[in-house]
Amino acid sequence: MTFGFAPASAAASMSAASANRLLEPAEWAAAGIPLLRNPREIVSGLHARHHPQPATAVVAVLDPDERLLASASFVRRAAPADGWMFRNALLAQLRRVIPHDLRRRTPVRTAVLLYCREGDARWTEEDGAWMWGLRDACTLHGLRCGAYITLTRDGWQVLGEGRGGRRPHSASAPEPFATSEAPPPISRTGGASEVLRRAAAAR
Repeated sequence: MTFGFAPASAAASMSAASANRLLEPAEWAAAGIPLLRNPREIVSGLHARHHPQPATAVVAVLDPDERLLASASFVRRAAPADGWMFRNALLAQLRRVIPHDLRRRTPVRTAVLLYCREGDARWTEEDGAWMWGLRDACTLHGLRCGAYITLTRDGWQVLGEGRGGRRPHSASAPEPFATSEAPPPISRTGGASEVLRRAAAAR
């Protein structure tokens, strides 16, 4: 049996990863993230709602049937990628748009994250920091950690699943809600019941 040490550059990279709190693709794949039944519908719906530009994160909460309950978008601050910072930003948005589920023994709602960025679809350390942040924010808000999706000029991709598509992409115009099959926007000021009542009356 042979023992050895990682090269200095590799050790430095591992140390930086630990300090920045990020998840490697293998760690994410091993975390048991639930698969989306229809990722394109989710992506198209969030894109139509928020029309994210590069450096925009969209966090969404889904019910057990993958219906959208709430979502929020925000622009990433110009700072080094750090999972702790991303966790705090995601948690702040979740607290604004939906009550926590910390009293439940088992989470029933799932949070997913769509991040629009420059570059290609390959995993980056920034993606790893978002993954770490999403997982931790979900734990602190009583939610299941769901998919992490990147939106680049190449299209969208669910990291860790190998599923993706060319549209929408980071420069595409948003599809109308009727095409994306996304529900009408829900007010963040408590008007959700009124929106749902009108939608039911229109059927």
